[in-house]
Amino acid sequence: MKIVSLFTGCGGLDLGFKQAGFDIIWANEFDKTIWDTIRINFPTVNLDTRSITDIKSSQIPSAEGLIGGPPCQSWSEAGSRRGINDNRGKLFYEYIRILKAKQPKFFIAENVAGILHKRHASALGNIITKFSDAGYQLSIKLLNASDFNVPQDRLRVFIVGYHRSLNRRFQFPKPSKYKTNMKEAIWDLRKIKPTKILNTTVINEDLQTQNHHYLDSTFSSRYMSRNRVRQWHEPSFTIQANGRHIPLHPQAPKMKLASANQRMFDEQQLKKYRRLSVRECARIQTFPDDFILQYNKINNGYKMIGNAVPVNLSQCLAQQILIDLTDSDISSRDTEESQLELFDVQMQKMVK
Repeated sequence: MKIVSLFTGCGGLDLGFKQAGFDIIWANEFDKTIWDTIRINFPTVNLDTRSITDIKSSQIPSAEGLIGGPPCQSWSEAGSRRGINDNRGKLFYEYIRILKAKQPKFFIAENVAGILHKRHASALGNIITKFSDAGYQLSIKLLNASDFNVPQDRLRVFIVGYHRSLNRRFQFPKPSKYKTNMKEAIWDLRKIKPTKILNTTVINEDLQTQNHHYLDSTFSSRYMSRNRVRQWHEPSFTIQANGRHIPLHPQAPKMKLASANQRMFDEQQLKKYRRLSVRECARIQTFPDDFILQYNKINNGYKMIGNAVPVNLSQCLAQQILIDLTDSDISSRDTEESQLELFDVQMQKMVK
């Protein structure tokens, strides 16, 4: 079953769909620092590197599915929070433009939890209406990746649409009863010494384990305002897209409370405090070790892996979609009239 990928990034969503049995035939990514990573790990994919705004829908091949996560910085609580008023936020409409023109059987769009904030309610409601008007029955849900075999607390919103001709609505998979943790993800890497990179120094050396290096720079007052250490038996904090905000390795003791918004390191164990390496972050994002991230500066590595959808979560969603689309007994699960009622209920629960 063929897939077209928009706002591909390094391909976490794509890899999960590929592992589930889908065929990624075309991808679009405008950030030149990511191109080499896509080409190495998805050698058969036709990569279009133009801005999505410059691509006519007629230049995109037809496929059964459309996947992608429009840039999230505009909606993020840690970003500009300007939402649809930011040019990056408006890229949601480019996604809808292509969806409306190509009419695949399904689509999936991912974004940060901040998109559900009440300040964005009007804009999100408009986006949902446009998805519906394009011909799709929708399901929307805030998921925590830790519920889907990912050793990380990571809240993200997923919007899944099935074409109305299918007369079916996507039902999100139930959370797994089993919770994985950082020990299962990166315990073996403790035996391999990571390479220390000062600031954002260009990477040139060969490593025993690919991408197993970490940013060694100062910690901001904002970073030191909270504990940044999760222990081995716990899931990781969210992997961020900026090296300076990457969680600390679980070998270190948790940071001590100094005052209301200030933490401190244990002075007796300072050497244990380091950021997770890029490879450790990739493991926590459930990328396999043969997925190689290509970059010249370490922060580009952290950016790629931090912006990605965890592969295991993607695969779980993709498997459910594949089951639905290959089920010979496709029957209506919800009437079209109840669709908007369902959305209203979901929005009331999720919008803060």
